[in-house]
Amino acid sequence: MKIAVTGAGGKAGRAVLQDLLAHGHEVRAVDVTGAPGDRGELWHELGTPLLRADLTDFGDTVDALTGMDGVVHLAAIPAPGYFTDARTLNVNNAINGNVFLAAAKMGLSRVVFASSETALGFPFAPDAPPRYLPVDEAHYPIALSTYALSKVVGETMAEHISGWSGIPIVSLRLSNIHTTADYPNLPGYWNDPLTRVFDLWGYIDDRDVAQACRRALLADVTGARSYVIAAHDTLMNRPTADLVKEVFPDVPLNRPLEGHESVLDITKAREELGFAPEHSWREML
Repeated sequence: MKIAVTGAGGKAGRAVLQDLLAHGHEVRAVDVTGAPGDRGELWHELGTPLLRADLTDFGDTVDALTGMDGVVHLAAIPAPGYFTDARTLNVNNAINGNVFLAAAKMGLSRVVFASSETALGFPFAPDAPPRYLPVDEAHYPIALSTYALSKVVGETMAEHISGWSGIPIVSLRLSNIHTTADYPNLPGYWNDPLTRVFDLWGYIDDRDVAQACRRALLADVTGARSYVIAAHDTLMNRPTADLVKEVFPDVPLNRPLEGHESVLDITKAREELGFAPEHSWREML
């Protein structure tokens, strides 16, 4: 397939580019940063020149997706706090709307959209607990920031534009992305379970983000679908049941928690996309 990857210079984007190229796809790297046609170290290594495009502009977005079969849409203001609340909401909504509408206009076969765990009610705390554990796709929508709201609005736009166009739009509610360079920092979290309670001690390896995106491009699904994407384990060295008992003693459990398993439930992604995490920090530490 010919795949555009927006936000190609970001942490997830770099991994997605490498994975798609390794699996024989033709990839167009799209990002707002860098010089037009930039063949810096990353792009030279991948053999994929950068198309610089401002996706808040619909014309730029159409150009970026012209000739493509599908798009992995990762471009966004990536988290709360980078800009004002209003700018975060407005920019992300504009980017998402333009990508979805351009994909529909040109009849792309598939859109994969980087949604977020924040749409499930993050950040959590002892006085702001989840409704139940493990958290799955039904723990939605709970937007506690304009960043999270932009993901909820994005998924809502995806539902309607997919309905109009017939193009499948797959939203991946990604956990906090980690690379191998991040893993040496993990022991600093282990003494206090509250350090990472905001995202329920969850994470996803960037290589597994790439795997999830590739599977979402190819999966036999229709309409607008959303999936929790996380590692099979937590970032912590303590059993998950002990963490939950200490921090969320009154939160109901849908099932017993075993070992270090994540409390972000990826059952739906496993069953419908064939997604199974292949990487864990435990391979390194």
